[in-house]
Order: sequence, then C-alpha cells, then structure tokens
Amino acid sequence: QVQLVESGGGLVQPGGSLTLSCVASTSIFSIVDMGWYRQAPGKQLDVVAVITRGYTTNYTNSVKGRFTISRNNAKNTVYLQMNSLKPEDTAVYYCNARPPYDNWGQGTQVTVSS
Repeated sequence: QVQLVESGGGLVQPGGSLTLSCVASTSIFSIVDMGWYRQAPGKQLDVVAVITRGYTTNYTNSVKGRFTISRNNAKNTVYLQMNSLKPEDTAVYYCNARPPYDNWGQGTQVTVSS
C-alpha cells in the first residue's frame, strides 16, 4: 500500500508564498502521474495541479500563473510552489496519483489570512 506524506503547510498572509512537499512510498513513482488536491471547509475535494510522468503540467483555472507543480523522481517527491496566495486558497492540501490511489495521506493545512 502506497504511503503519502505531505508537509509544508502553514499560516500565511494574503500575497504570501508556501511550498508543499509530498513523499510517496512507491517503487514506481517515476511512471505515475501525480497531483495535488485540496479540500476547503464544507466543500468537495478538487484537483489543483497535475504533473505527468513526462513532466507535462496542468492546473485548475483558479491557480494558473500562481502555483507550480514539480517532481523529483530520485526522491519520490512532488512539490507545489504556491505564490500570491489568496484567502480562497485556504484548504487542506493532499497529494495523490492521478487517478488517485485508494489511500490518502493526512494532508497539510494551508491557511491564508491576515
């Protein structure tokens, strides 16, 4: 069973930046498309960004130009660089494959507030 461990969240003011990291315990990380997802309070889980095994990236419209997803296959790690953060980015952020594995990590809380 793949384990996913997210980190890097926190409290940041509007306009600030954070970088999230996620380590996946799988021997096939390099051939798996990976994504970052988020769930705001009272809302459904949504995909935010995806990076394919070929390093093609896609973003939901609300984060285009502000977020950057990247991966380091040697470290089984996927990153999400988040700039120009807005209060509406407040959510618990998760990483998972795309499509996702059945199990999820604990997520990392991102709170954007002044």
